[in-house]
Amino acid sequence: MKTPWYKEPWAWLVFFLPFSAVVAGITTFIIANTNPDDLVVGDYYKKGKSINLEVSKVKEAQKLGMKFGLKLKNSELIIKPMGIEKTFPLLNANFYHPTLKERDFYLALTPDGSGNFRHTFDHDVSGKWQVTITSFENTWKVQSTIALPQSDFIELIPNPAEAQ
Repeated sequence: MKTPWYKEPWAWLVFFLPFSAVVAGITTFIIANTNPDDLVVGDYYKKGKSINLEVSKVKEAQKLGMKFGLKLKNSELIIKPMGIEKTFPLLNANFYHPTLKERDFYLALTPDGSGNFRHTFDHDVSGKWQVTITSFENTWKVQSTIALPQSDFIELIPNPAEAQ
């Protein structure tokens, strides 16, 4: 006597393999559409020229002897100019998260009585960050990749190899 097709194990194996491929394809499609990557820069030539400009800003900071100390402790950010005689009326500080663009933020900081620049956060800023400090006139730039929070001062020194 012949058994029906649905009682044969080989029939279910033949059906299961294509079915699992369809499920995996649909899952991949859903994941790709719910978490899209940022687009690549369209005008790469302009971007390349702007990178050269950024490198010249870092070299200018290096020539001027710019150096800063940065510390984040108990949600208070302190940026301290180090080895610089000049006082700054305003510093621009950009914090770029390496993977989540929506966590990036910008601070315009003015000095306190001791010449340090302070800011108190009401949200968590822990993790890895690329920090860029520029003057108000945007003539020089110091940037570095750091991990926060830090109880000791992290030294930010201009390095043309890290310029972007």
